[in-house]
Amino acid sequence: MRILAILLAAWALWAGPLNDLIGKPLPHLSLAGKEGHTVGGAPFDSRDLRGKVTVLFYVDPDKKDLNEDFTEALKAKHFDRKNYRSVAIINMAATWMPNFVLNAALKSKQKTYPDTLYVKDFHKKGVKAWHLADDDANFLILSKEGKVLYACSGKIPKSEWPGIFQTIQRAMNGR
Repeated sequence: MRILAILLAAWALWAGPLNDLIGKPLPHLSLAGKEGHTVGGAPFDSRDLRGKVTVLFYVDPDKKDLNEDFTEALKAKHFDRKNYRSVAIINMAATWMPNFVLNAALKSKQKTYPDTLYVKDFHKKGVKAWHLADDDANFLILSKEGKVLYACSGKIPKSEWPGIFQTIQRAMNGR
């Protein structure tokens, strides 16, 4: 019983900061130059995520397949791109893989999925600014105003998928 209490307390400390984001504006993050940038080389600024509902993946490359089933289900929803966008920020400092390998993979991904904005974070600035889980897969939903509507680290539970899809749809409808 004591071990369970210790584990629950540790989980609460770990999950707390991410859960503290919900209902609040996403803290500002800017990536440019040696700090990071889009796959095309342009600077990234989280303020630019306002105006559309945004699904944001912040991922350790070693965990890129962790939520592949969810990603496919999300794509199958065919949300209207006038009101919806997807962003994948890659935590380049969280892997043993060399950057030249990741760069080639990301260029290919950007061509395959042109509607998703791919961003490279070379120094874990997103982990620090947003209190995300390092060396993991993080997923957030942002309202058109930039408020965090949902946040999760690790494997997205299948039981939460319907609620996530409803949250996206409601936010797109302005509710």
